[in-house]
Amino acid sequence: MKRAGIVVLLVLVTNANTIASTGFGKYAGEFIAIGVGGRALGLGGAYAALATDVTSGYWNPAGLSYLDYPQLILMHDEQFGSLVNYDYGAVALPVGTTTSLGLSVIRLGVDDIPDTRNAGVDESGNVIVDPSDLSRIDQSRVTYFNAADWAFYFTYSKKESDVFSYGANVKFIRRELGDNSATGIGFDAGIRLIPFENATIGVNVQDITTTLLAWDTGTNELISPTMKIGTAYGIDAFDGRFTPVLDFDVRFENRQYASTVNVGPVSADIHSGLEFQYRSVLALRVGYSDIKQITFGGGLQLPKLTIDYTFAKFDGANQLGNTHRISLLFTLESEQFRRAGELR
Repeated sequence: MKRAGIVVLLVLVTNANTIASTGFGKYAGEFIAIGVGGRALGLGGAYAALATDVTSGYWNPAGLSYLDYPQLILMHDEQFGSLVNYDYGAVALPVGTTTSLGLSVIRLGVDDIPDTRNAGVDESGNVIVDPSDLSRIDQSRVTYFNAADWAFYFTYSKKESDVFSYGANVKFIRRELGDNSATGIGFDAGIRLIPFENATIGVNVQDITTTLLAWDTGTNELISPTMKIGTAYGIDAFDGRFTPVLDFDVRFENRQYASTVNVGPVSADIHSGLEFQYRSVLALRVGYSDIKQITFGGGLQLPKLTIDYTFAKFDGANQLGNTHRISLLFTLESEQFRRAGELR
């Protein structure tokens, strides 16, 4: 299984290199579409309207202005039999009476990939230059490299009134593939609206100006805009709150049959979920993601610490393994760190 996984990864790396050399940009930003935070992922990624914590820097920067205390979150995820590592961390600070600032970091990487192109030897010990004819491997000639994607979000958010807020991200992207790399900068913009009691609408346009990734090979990739439109509604019952959520990801990459719905080059994917929070202490969640995957999760809110867990089952799990995600959210809930003043 391990060898098979390595072969698959090498094929993926080869395909990625082909994409870079031709300048083909479809799915160029797919690694930043995975999602962050145990709560949001437990709801199938339907979080554009519900986000009011530190993860808002990713899901909808407008929601970050609802923070009353500084927050820090950490998440680690191993996918496909621990072959792929996905890490996320973020910190957010309330500033003044109506604004918040945040920093988020995402890394998706496959580490220590063996490069056997110069490690093949024949029966006499001579190096085989044809990589398709590797009869034996000389381990001393095997080298290793990493394939990693990085994204850094710098977030500004302002709460204009009790029912309306807005925010924006400046986003830096770094892609590393062996000896080659690409760098890009992009922008996100979001709004959050409460049209009536217990109802919320969120809109986040990611890569709003189209993000250019420039490779050191001289070729470029483009990340097209994605519009996240989300709704949430709270229903109080049984000493807790039920919150159904529904999101749409609208893209302009001509994905056609790879999406839930498409009209010409415009496509849309659906996320949905349901959360029940009991006395703001325990939470149960179920969701349906844009990749037609059912997710389950739960949360425990302790003083200054929230633990969220998400389980996602993959088809063919015996080969690829299921995904377990745990995020830890720390809140500096102390009067000395509380947001100053009240909203005017």
